Amino acid sequence: QVQLVESGGGLVQPGGSLRLSCAASGSIGSIYAMRWYRQAPGQQRELVAHISSDGITNYADSVKGRFTISRDNAKNTVYLQMNSLKPEDTAVYYCNAPIRRSGTFKIDAYWGQGTQVTVSS
Repeated sequence: QVQLVESGGGLVQPGGSLRLSCAASGSIGSIYAMRWYRQAPGQQRELVAHISSDGITNYADSVKGRFTISRDNAKNTVYLQMNSLKPEDTAVYYCNAPIRRSGTFKIDAYWGQGTQVTVSS
């Protein structure tokens, strides 16, 4: 069994910072690209940031220059450092990763349970 577990969400004032973490655990063979998505109430889930297995990053235009995605392959963990937060960043944030379970060749997409980020004064 493989799980992704997010942490680090919360309530922060506009202009503040938060750091999200997402740790993968279980029978992991390989983790490929890792991604952060978010979903605000009444809106579709959107891709926020992406990091490849060798560290190449991409960001949604709305977060460029404010958010930084990184990963620690030894810990099977991806991070999202969020600075200069705005009220429109309020959403549930999800991590996602294609993972090959150990002992298999099959790759499945896994999602975390989500962590709430609220930006409000």
